[in-house]
Amino acid sequence: MRIKFKKIDAIILVIMLLVTALVTYNTFFLETKKEKKEVISETPKVNVEKEFEKTELKPEPIPPESMIFGFMRAVSPEDEGKHFHKILTCREWWYFTVVLDEKSDLPGWTVIISFNHMAREDFLGQSKPDMMVLTIHGPNGEEYGGIITKERGLGIIKQPTLQAKTPGVNLEFEDSWVEGKAPRWHVHAEDNDIDKEHDIVVDLDFFTKSDPIWTFGERTFQKSKSNIANYMFTGCNVTGTIEIDGLLHKVQGTGTHEHSWTPHIFTKALIKEWDWFHIVLDNGWIIYFSNYRIRHNIIDSYTNIFNPLGTLLITTDQGKTFTVLESIETTVKKSDKSENEVFLFVKMPSKINVYAKTSPLQPFLENSNIELNLNIQFENTFDKVWKLPTYVGMKIGLSTVGGRLTWKDSEGEMQEVELEGTAASWSMRALI
Repeated sequence: MRIKFKKIDAIILVIMLLVTALVTYNTFFLETKKEKKEVISETPKVNVEKEFEKTELKPEPIPPESMIFGFMRAVSPEDEGKHFHKILTCREWWYFTVVLDEKSDLPGWTVIISFNHMAREDFLGQSKPDMMVLTIHGPNGEEYGGIITKERGLGIIKQPTLQAKTPGVNLEFEDSWVEGKAPRWHVHAEDNDIDKEHDIVVDLDFFTKSDPIWTFGERTFQKSKSNIANYMFTGCNVTGTIEIDGLLHKVQGTGTHEHSWTPHIFTKALIKEWDWFHIVLDNGWIIYFSNYRIRHNIIDSYTNIFNPLGTLLITTDQGKTFTVLESIETTVKKSDKSENEVFLFVKMPSKINVYAKTSPLQPFLENSNIELNLNIQFENTFDKVWKLPTYVGMKIGLSTVGGRLTWKDSEGEMQEVELEGTAASWSMRALI
């Protein structure tokens, strides 16, 4: 039997199918979406900024800085030039040091280059008072370079080995030379006879963004006319190459350029010992420490409290500002007894403790109670002893440093920073 559908029946059937589809959609799809919304709403909201603040490391506290007069932070091209041609000046040094960083081919190494016009009485019985230092030391015992002394002519019959001009730094020592003036210097050093076992060529560019600082100088102004003077640029950016036995290394690091001259009164008879450290800390800070002593290191352990010629500077910003500590105590914890020591009293230190704090000379820092305690360990050094009748010893190279700095901040709370780093170091001991 054939069933006939009317037009109205077809319309009703379509409507019923649409209603069924709508009910199914509401039952399944909308409920599923609702469940998803409920699940999402159960997840707690996270404040990303606050969570980042919780994990972000607090910045390292910065010690208060010292007030330094403007004339103590200015150097002229004449200051950078030579002074040993003057009658009262018998000794003049220009030295450049760098601690190489992790981006170098030689990370953690130290380089010390120095051009020295020595006083003739510095090396008794020696006719070679022009001296050059080129030492390169690595943290794993690597050592290259050394010290060499050359004859000094009178200028008429024979020219001095070390020649210097003014203005700016313009030096020559055989095939080694330095040219430049603040803020840039280029240092070229070749070992020649300094290291007979290796061939060394060093080319380094020093650049500073900071003003220098005078550590000595008896004149308030026109310090170039001072008979005793010492200034330095620290926190220098150093880039260049070091070639050792034909192998070229690209290097960079943090450096110091220093220049000093002294009169005849500063002889071995007066200054028996000298320690110098350019310290680059792992946190980016720099410590400069230089100390002259007028007594012998006769015993292994002794403390020297009175240091009128001691200098200790801390900078946290590559030499833009300094914290100056003028009350300094140094203790020699250990001395070497190596085979090359020819006299008992010429002992080179192998470990030194430095304790320093603020002094009444800086009333603005007196309430800060700043205290520095450093242990300096000579790790890898070039040792040189000039024998009879000179009796002078030098130790130049790489040292490791550890300690802490504490102070009271503006709110009266004590701050403490652990210190670790690497030093380019130089120590001298003289008997007579």
